[in-house]
Amino acid sequence: MDMTDARWRTATRSSNNGGACVEVADNLPGRVLVRDSKDRDGGALTFAPDAWRAFVAATPRHAP
Repeated sequence: MDMTDARWRTATRSSNNGGACVEVADNLPGRVLVRDSKDRDGGALTFAPDAWRAFVAATPRHAP
């Protein structure tokens, strides 16, 4: 998968918990990419935009 044009940002629901964050690129047509901020070369998950919105809606705002 070509991620050359992906513009990565820290996910808004990532917390300040010692660097355990995910980065999201939602600027590519028809897909949302998600990767581990500590392993940027480790690949990325790909979501359809509707599936990503459903995932975010089901995710608690604050992890225990």
